[in-house]
Amino acid sequence: MQTELKEYFYGFVSERKRTLFERLIQFRTKYLTVVLEDIFQPHNASAVLRTCDCFGIQDVHIIENENPYQINPDVALGASNWLNLYRHQYQSNNTLSTIQHLKQQGYRIVATTPHTNDVSLENFDLHKGKTALFFGTELKGLSQEMLQNADEFLKIPMYGFTESFNISVSASIILHHLTLKLRNSDILWRLSDAQEQEVLLDWLRVAIKNSDSIEKEFYKRFVHI
Repeated sequence: MQTELKEYFYGFVSERKRTLFERLIQFRTKYLTVVLEDIFQPHNASAVLRTCDCFGIQDVHIIENENPYQINPDVALGASNWLNLYRHQYQSNNTLSTIQHLKQQGYRIVATTPHTNDVSLENFDLHKGKTALFFGTELKGLSQEMLQNADEFLKIPMYGFTESFNISVSASIILHHLTLKLRNSDILWRLSDAQEQEVLLDWLRVAIKNSDSIEKEFYKRFVHI
């Protein structure tokens, strides 16, 4: 039924937009996912979303232990419309519950922070499996609880006096490198057919005015035929 609904929705968008959606969906991936822990600056938070969209990262997880996640629309430029955002804010320990959730989905938990046993970006092995990249706050970095539960630690090589990059810059560097490496690999990184259908439907719901009413009409007219 999702295929039929998608084709029905296509009747309400231009051929140009349909072509755009079908082209971009080929570059979307869930093999990598980004996790933001307690990011409190809207500018940086929004810039990361924009980066994820630009590099084809479909899923972004947002942990809100102390700081509510806010989006700056002038920076994000609507990127959140095309991503799957998962906000983790209702548990007593949102960081631990998010880690457990991602591990159940087969992700390895990777902290993006300098660490004793860290791996440099250029040596990071994508073949080891799906990867959840955790980014921490601008001032404190990732929490100790996150670090204690990480499977691996990833660092960006730096050769200056400054100890770290801004979080949005870090995300951009890491995602550019890893998505380029991923697309040039033999890894099955693309969305499954079912995932493509789900994402395309979400995009169409965003693109079409009053899409909820149109969807109700579809089911009313066609489901019981």
